[in-house]
Amino acid sequence: MAVLAINGGQPTRTKQFPSWPVWDQEEIKNLTEVLESGKWGSLHGQKTSEFEKLFADYQQAKHGILVNSGTTALRLALTAAGVEAGSEVIVPAYTFIATATAVVDMGGVPIFVDIDPDTYNIDPALAGEAVTERTAAIMPVHFAGRSADMDKIMALAQKYDLKVIEDAAQAWGSEWKGKRVGAIGQAGCFSFQSSKNISAGEGGIILTNDDLIAKMARSHNNCGRSDDGQWYEHYFFGGNTRITEFQSAILLAQFSRYEKLKKIRQDNFVFLNNELRKIDGIEPLIENPSVTSHSAHLFIFRYKKDHFSAVSKQNFIEAMRKEGIPTSPGYSIPLYHQPVFKNRSFGPHGKTVDFPVDYSTVSCPETERACFEEAIWFTQNILLGSRDDMRDIVAAVLKIQQYSDEIKNV
Repeated sequence: MAVLAINGGQPTRTKQFPSWPVWDQEEIKNLTEVLESGKWGSLHGQKTSEFEKLFADYQQAKHGILVNSGTTALRLALTAAGVEAGSEVIVPAYTFIATATAVVDMGGVPIFVDIDPDTYNIDPALAGEAVTERTAAIMPVHFAGRSADMDKIMALAQKYDLKVIEDAAQAWGSEWKGKRVGAIGQAGCFSFQSSKNISAGEGGIILTNDDLIAKMARSHNNCGRSDDGQWYEHYFFGGNTRITEFQSAILLAQFSRYEKLKKIRQDNFVFLNNELRKIDGIEPLIENPSVTSHSAHLFIFRYKKDHFSAVSKQNFIEAMRKEGIPTSPGYSIPLYHQPVFKNRSFGPHGKTVDFPVDYSTVSCPETERACFEEAIWFTQNILLGSRDDMRDIVAAVLKIQQYSDEIKNV
């Protein structure tokens, strides 16, 4: 008789994990205030400026500029920091596509670098090898909420006179040696998209300690206007990428409970880290004492199929799902294998354009291993579960390992 649920056995659990987003009357109150005020745009209300200051202070930054998405934040930050069209920008190959498309959108050239398999963050040594005379910036991603090695990144930037734009889309409250990410480099960018730990459906913010970068980012976000100019005077190139007061109202409510929810995620993160690493073939990413706070947006481990009767990553994931554990494979292909990059489809209707890099020749072995063989994710809503929920995750992995012979040929 089959034991595993994938073969008709009894699943480890049938109870649902916590859903996302979490909301209550605070969101309704804030939204009602905006609705009744008649000041729905960020240029006229107070919610946007209130959240900009609140979040910038929380991340230990001088300036915060809210925009309509994390993707927009990356693009505007690059331009505001003075990165010119045609410049190369070093980015990790294992990240959401916006990290790289933001570079293309501002006229730059993304140069993909492999990740450190112990952290899934960009490998600083390989980033150093990728620097050329055309390199103008590096964009480290604080992946899953784990800070990149900012000592090595900043040393590299100083050596080669590079701008550092931190992609902190998943790293609210994350720290490197006690300093919160996002304003360690010239600028940092966060996302408030639907899946994020603080969410307004969409939205993003640029943080910086540099007055000029802040001034330019605000201008690029607001049709090229200047704070000290006339309303219909447009000094710089810009578009309307502003956020609404409704989104800022939700962000304020979300932020009010963020520390409480972050603590739950972090506690469950530590529990899973300690328990899963006891299982042969399950390797959580390493803990670095320099990462003094981890936002726990994702829990990630490396799956070694040799300890599971050679069951493939995808079959392991399917077995976990059947046991009642929502399990994600993460990114399915490296960024340089994405059709838009492989075909250089940067023109209208996907037209191939001349481009200084042929991405079809790029190879990052650790990124490919993560995509195709090893990376397993649990999303942040799962980390909001109870301790019993976490024990069910561990139990499901152990069960699949014990009876993996049942599924090795599925």
